[in-house]
Amino acid sequence: MADPAATALLAAATLHLGFQLTVTVLVYPALSRVPADAWSPAHDAHSRAIVPLVVATYGALLATGTWALLTTPMTPGLLLALLGTTVTFATTAFVAAPTHAHLGRDGKTPQAIHRLLLADKVRAAGALVATAGALLNWAQQH
Repeated sequence: MADPAATALLAAATLHLGFQLTVTVLVYPALSRVPADAWSPAHDAHSRAIVPLVVATYGALLATGTWALLTTPMTPGLLLALLGTTVTFATTAFVAAPTHAHLGRDGKTPQAIHRLLLADKVRAAGALVATAGALLNWAQQH
């Protein structure tokens, strides 16, 4: 039977991948099509709606990743899961969050939208790597 921490990490990574792909494929493209004159209320509504989901999802990743790191052997899968998660967290902290702050403060610009969409693709790649790593780690625990 798989280690409970490995199972929890796989569940959190899979949840995150689903969340991230929804944002990448549906949410951000729709947000990017909002006209500049309707931007501020749309961006504010998006931010209010998504922040609790980000906090819950990232919190689950942080908790399960830490649990797995502290209680399971360091496998290539666990390393991959932690790397993918780190890419996602770092891209959020250093690119996506500051870009959202800029968009909220200064309004919609093509450059900021491009930066946000690109950062989001990086986060989706990180989520995919993290999920693949968590799955590999889970299988290695059997």
